[in-house]
Amino acid sequence: MRIHRVLAVAVLALAAAASMSTQAQTWPTRPVKLIVPFPPGGTGDLLGRLAAKEMESALGQAVVVENRVGAGGAIGSEAAAKSAPDGYTLVLSNVASHAIGPAVYAKMPYDALKDFTHIGLIAAVPSGIAVAANSPFPTLAALLDKARSAPGALRFGSNGNGTSSHVKLAILNRAAKVDITHVPYKGSAPATADLVGGHIDGLIAAVPDVGRNQSLRLLAITTDSRAARWPDVPSVRELGLAPLVASNWFGISGPAGIPGPIADRLNAALLAALNTPQLAERLRDLGAEPNRMSRADYTAMLAADIARWADVVRSANIKVD
Repeated sequence: MRIHRVLAVAVLALAAAASMSTQAQTWPTRPVKLIVPFPPGGTGDLLGRLAAKEMESALGQAVVVENRVGAGGAIGSEAAAKSAPDGYTLVLSNVASHAIGPAVYAKMPYDALKDFTHIGLIAAVPSGIAVAANSPFPTLAALLDKARSAPGALRFGSNGNGTSSHVKLAILNRAAKVDITHVPYKGSAPATADLVGGHIDGLIAAVPDVGRNQSLRLLAITTDSRAARWPDVPSVRELGLAPLVASNWFGISGPAGIPGPIADRLNAALLAALNTPQLAERLRDLGAEPNRMSRADYTAMLAADIARWADVVRSANIKVD
C-alpha cells in the first residue's frame, strides 16, 4: 500500500514538472508588465526601460513599463510582491527598496528575500556627489569646510526618505563630522531640477543622473578608485571617506512562486538583452559593465547587500520616520 502511495506521489510530481515545462514553452502569451517604482527620468527608470525594450525580442511579447512611485520604491515593490506569480508582473528591484529600505524602516510591507523570485541584475553604478555648475564650492573639501562652519545651513536633496541617496548623506554627515540638512524628493529628476535651479546646495545620486549633466559639477564618486568614465573626479576613498564606497544596483524580480522554468526564461531573456551590442554600450556609457548573473547569483548578491546595509544603518544609527 505504501509503495502505491509513493508511486502515486512520484507520478504526480512528474506530471506537475511536465506541465510546468509545457507552460514555460508557451509562456508568455500576452504582454509582461515591469513596475518601475520610481518616477520617469532617473537612472532606475532609464535602466528599466532599456532592459524591457531589449527583452522583448527574446520573449516575443511586449514588456510594458509602469511607473508606480512612492516610499523609496516600496509601493511599487509591494504591488509586485502581491501580484499573481505567473511571470506577467515584474518589478525593478533595487538597492533602495530591497536592501536599504528594510534596514531603515521598522516595518516593511514585504520581505525582500522571501516575498520575491529574483530574476537577475541589470546594472550596478556608483553615486556621485554633485553641486550646480555655478556653485561656490569647487571641491568637496570646500563644501565640507562650509558645512562645518555653518551646521545645518547647507541643504542636500535625495531621491526620497529611505533611499540610497538619503542614507549616503547620513553616512557623509557622520564620516565628515558635518551637519548637512536632508531634503527628500520623489525621485532624482525633481531633485536634480531643484539643484540646477539653486533651491538646494547639493545632491548624492547615481552617476548617470548627475555625471553627464552640464549644469552640474561632480565633486566625488562613491568608488574605491577613480572611474574610467569620470577620470578627473576623485573617489570618496581617496578623499578619506571610505564608508561612502557603495553602488546603486538595479535588477528584475517578481513575486515569490513564479515557476522555475518561467523564471529561467526571464533570466535568459535579461541576459540576452544585456549582451546586445547596443545595450552593452549604453551600460558602459552609464558607468556599468554588462553581466551574466544567474538567478542564484542575483539572489545571493541581494542577500549580502541586505546584511551589509543593515550593519551600516545600525552602526550609524540612521532612522527614517
